[in-house]
Amino acid sequence: MADFKTNYMGLELKNPIIVGSSGLTNSVENIIDIEKNGAGAVVLKSLFEEQIMQEVSKTISQDAHTYPEAADYISNYSKDTAVGNYIKLIKDAKAAVNIPVIASINCVSSVEWISYASKMEEAGADALELNVFIMPSDPHKSGDENEKMYLDIIQKVQKVISIPIAIKLSYYFSSLAKTALSLSWTGISGMVLFNRFFSPDIDIDTFEIKPTNVFSTPEELSTSLRWVAMLSSRLHCDIAASTGIHDGTSVIKQLLAGAKAVQISSVLYKNGFGEIKTMLSDLEKWMEKHSFKSLDDFVGKMSIKETDNPAAYERVQFMKYFSGIE
Repeated sequence: MADFKTNYMGLELKNPIIVGSSGLTNSVENIIDIEKNGAGAVVLKSLFEEQIMQEVSKTISQDAHTYPEAADYISNYSKDTAVGNYIKLIKDAKAAVNIPVIASINCVSSVEWISYASKMEEAGADALELNVFIMPSDPHKSGDENEKMYLDIIQKVQKVISIPIAIKLSYYFSSLAKTALSLSWTGISGMVLFNRFFSPDIDIDTFEIKPTNVFSTPEELSTSLRWVAMLSSRLHCDIAASTGIHDGTSVIKQLLAGAKAVQISSVLYKNGFGEIKTMLSDLEKWMEKHSFKSLDDFVGKMSIKETDNPAAYERVQFMKYFSGIE
């Protein structure tokens, strides 16, 4: 029997498959099903800072004559209600399952409300994932200023909690490798590569902006695979791979590249929670085929440090030798 156990962020997981933050992880019923189908851990649907602030602003704007004191009350009430519901989800999930439950905050700033992270720790969350994406769209902000925001968020959260912290990043950095290395030096326990974000489209008849490409596709695997392979041996924290993981083969590839765990969600929307069992079965068959007894036997075997062809990860232009096509 293959040993699937892995250590991610100091958490002992029975296997490397984590169900990532999504609408699928927003109910205790689903989380119970996720555990029954074999997942190693679950990341709860994110508490969205931006959404909370929008709801506060909308509520206050409905009464143009709101006094400052009333506005403060409404603001605090709205925030406390959102956080209170989230705390209940953590407590209920922890009481219902035995796998690690990771809380998640979607951050767009480093404001003081991040102190609510301490309530997540008190509620029993095993770790906290900070899903951070600062769109580098402000022409008056330098790359250094944008990247400082990530450090500020981490440092503020570290002041209020002691459970492991992971940061979930995008690849929108002028120097992704350097930024990832700097963030790994902060003392975080994990880094998730990569998050997916809202992709806009235009309806040419209604003249409205609408979402597109809501779910990831298998073709998106290569982006995270490249960076997991290039960073896994260089960072001072664990890596979880995310985006484009739709079958057992893609799980194996990310582990070979150096990921300690993988996060999945889109494939579960499409095929149901039973896909977790299928992935684990595929992983077991592959390990038996290659006589691997545990994940330690092969995790990172194809990272840039270990592979015989590291240039293949660095290559960005098509050439005959690297492309494999004429």
